[in-house]
Amino acid sequence: MAKRSMFGTDGIRGEANVHPMTADVALRLGRALGSRLRGPMGHRTKVVVGKDTRLSGYLIETALTAGLLSSGAEVHLLGPLPTPGIAFMTTGMRCDAGVVISASHNPYQDNGIKIFGRDGFKLPDTVEAELEAVLLGEVSEPELPRGTGIGRAWRVDDAAGRYAVYCKTIFPKELTLEGIKVVVDCANGAAYKVAPEVFEDLGATVVTLGTEPDGTNINKRCGALHPEGMAAMVRRTGAQLGIALDGDADRCILCDERGEIVDGDQILAVLARRMMRDGRLPGNSVVATVMSNVGLERSLSEVGAKLVRVNVGDRYVVERMRQDRFALGGEQSGHIIVLDHATTGDGIVSGLAMLGVMVREQKLLSELAACMTRFPQVLKNVPVRERRPMSELADVSAVIEHVESRLGDSGRVLVRYSGTELLARVMVEGPDTTEIDAFADEIADALRRAVG
Repeated sequence: MAKRSMFGTDGIRGEANVHPMTADVALRLGRALGSRLRGPMGHRTKVVVGKDTRLSGYLIETALTAGLLSSGAEVHLLGPLPTPGIAFMTTGMRCDAGVVISASHNPYQDNGIKIFGRDGFKLPDTVEAELEAVLLGEVSEPELPRGTGIGRAWRVDDAAGRYAVYCKTIFPKELTLEGIKVVVDCANGAAYKVAPEVFEDLGATVVTLGTEPDGTNINKRCGALHPEGMAAMVRRTGAQLGIALDGDADRCILCDERGEIVDGDQILAVLARRMMRDGRLPGNSVVATVMSNVGLERSLSEVGAKLVRVNVGDRYVVERMRQDRFALGGEQSGHIIVLDHATTGDGIVSGLAMLGVMVREQKLLSELAACMTRFPQVLKNVPVRERRPMSELADVSAVIEHVESRLGDSGRVLVRYSGTELLARVMVEGPDTTEIDAFADEIADALRRAVG
């Protein structure tokens, strides 16, 4: 991986108006990106910029756009739109890049910037490192254009409509959602308009939650991070399915007709088994991360498929999928990538894919999700002052080794730093919930003493 300090696993992210998520950094990043993309004489660099619904989006959007314009780029402003919608518009409008202003599942105080290349995929680590070198002053910025060389900006008023049409074309034309009631929780985020419209247009009766953003309520006790509200509404209304999106709608968590949560691992299991049946799973393989439950691995093996694990981060899932030409991958957190349809995780498309299986097989989600038995898994988040290498934390390593020896072959331990927040994540998996919870607490306490 290229050395980076400002860019994490999903772009630059942090508290808005605090370095590095400041107007100054956004302006300089826009200028650096536009300058890097500048082509031969006569080619006007074209960039789309979209955002979610958080208050600081106006601040970052304006500064970033100013930087792009100063580099001579042509900027098309999409307004609030899901991350996968921005990737779609990047390729659909034949742009050189697409920029997403969002901190995804983080609270409204945070914001972030991530960038798609002209192919709709997130920029490689090496390109992000080049941009970071400019931001850190390690590489001088090129001379800026003057006069007519300065860029212009336009608003794209129908971006959400274009993306909605795209989503609907993915659902098989011979199927309909008529007679199905769906609860859709949009997390007061980027999909607050487009998601309900897509499911309604395909025939579903839609009950909405999280569709009244005010700039400060994105992800607040709603959406994929807090699916309990969606689950309660499913039980209350007698819906067949619940779909909870996160703030930028690139992931979803589902619940069945009983209100039982169905996470990304279970979604992958259901989709993979259907794709195996249809002969549409290249290499008989699914890509997931080291965080995915061992139950997914066992469910896939039952139908002759295998699980390929990569580091945490949907960008690394996609990289492995592209490298080996796999079609399905994702994360336990609900990022599901179906490369036949999208270049990044897409919560709306994931929901449609699961509904397609339900309608085609005439089964409830609870029946489909039963194909995977989850092993007990505990995840603890530990705030840290710094991301010191685990190899330097002797006391922490000793506790981890002790826990691993106690678990033996019946469990797993994974300790890693978050790529987007100052957190250490402790995951322990094993047969006994009480035991693994205690083990996770032991490791978390050691981390707090070392770097907390």
